[in-house]
Amino acid sequence: MIQVLFRNLDQSELAKEAVFDRLSSVVSKFPWLADSHVTVTLAMENSPRQAGPDLFSVRVRIHGGKSKGILLRASATSLYVALADVSEGLLERLNRFGDRNRVKSRSRERRLANAVRQKC
Repeated sequence: MIQVLFRNLDQSELAKEAVFDRLSSVVSKFPWLADSHVTVTLAMENSPRQAGPDLFSVRVRIHGGKSKGILLRASATSLYVALADVSEGLLERLNRFGDRNRVKSRSRERRLANAVRQKC
């Protein structure tokens, strides 16, 4: 389940659709994310006292499920650039997470096989 929150930014259906488009492709590649709760916070930081460009930030947090505790943040002058950076980072982080679990399970199997061979 993907939940979109807005902070210091007007709610926009276009922004929600962009979030769902970007993150639905990531969720489809990792089926265990369908059980997790994904919170996406879209924010804009703008200083009324100091002139300069607006800074948009996107924060993705995964609660529960197999990959709980993942937190990613990205900031850019465009909301869509920040969203693209976060989705790419999330894809990379989840790939590493899957690789780490695969390596751990293989090493457990090897240790078990070696223990069985040594007893025989």
